Amino acid sequence: MLRGQRSIWNSAVCIFATLAVIFALQISPSYADEKVMERTITVSATGTATAEPDEARITSGVSTEALSAREALTGNSEAMNKVIAALKAKGIDAKDIQTASFNVEPVMDYSKDGTPPKVRGYRVSNQVVVVVRDLDTLGAVLDDLVSAGANQIQGLAFEVSKAEILKDEARKDAIANALRRAKLLAAAAGAEVGQVLQISEDATPDMPITYAAPRFAKVQAAVPIERGTSKLEARVTTTWQLK
Repeated sequence: MLRGQRSIWNSAVCIFATLAVIFALQISPSYADEKVMERTITVSATGTATAEPDEARITSGVSTEALSAREALTGNSEAMNKVIAALKAKGIDAKDIQTASFNVEPVMDYSKDGTPPKVRGYRVSNQVVVVVRDLDTLGAVLDDLVSAGANQIQGLAFEVSKAEILKDEARKDAIANALRRAKLLAAAAGAEVGQVLQISEDATPDMPITYAAPRFAKVQAAVPIERGTSKLEARVTTTWQLK
C-alpha cells in the first residue's frame, strides 16, 4: 500500500513539473518583451508670434484728504462720480469700468520731538480699472480722466483681445522648434526621430505692454500714445519615438 502511494505521488510531481515548464515557456517571451524599454526623446521648445494691441487697460482713481473721514469720503465720492461720468461720456461702456480698490486711512502727523503721532485727517482712495477698446481715443480718455478730477494714474497696459487665437502661430512655431531640436539631438546620438508619442503645452500667460504713469493733477496737451506690438509666446513639451 505504501509503495502504491509513493508511485502516485511521484506521478503527480512529474505532471506538475511538466505543466510548470510549459507555462514558463508560454509566458517567457511576453515577459521578455515587457522588459524591453522603448527608446524615446523628450524636448521642450518655445514659439513666438507678434500682434498689434487693440485695447488698453487704465488703472486710475481719486485720492482725497479731509479733517474727518466723512468729509474725505464725501469729497472722494463726488470727484469719483465726475470721473466715471466723464468716462461714460467718452463712450466707455459701464461693463468696462470696474472698481479695483477702495481705501480709508488716517493721515498721521509725526512730531520730531518724540511725542506720539496724532491723526491730522483722513485719506480716501478709490481706483477703477478702465478698458479702452478704441485705442484712437486713448489719449483723449486720459485727458478727460485728469480733467474730471482723477489725481492718480497707476498704470497703462496694452493688450491683445484675441490673443488666444493669434497664439496658434506661436504654437506651430513651438512644435517646429521642438522637432528641429529633437532631430538634431537624435542624429548626434546616431538615431532617427519616429512618430510623436505625446504633446503637452505649458501655461505661458501673455504679458501686456505696460507703461508706468506718474501721479498728476492737470494735463495741458493731448497725451501721445504709441501702442507698439505685443509678443505672444507658446511653450510645448513633446516626446518622440526613436528608431
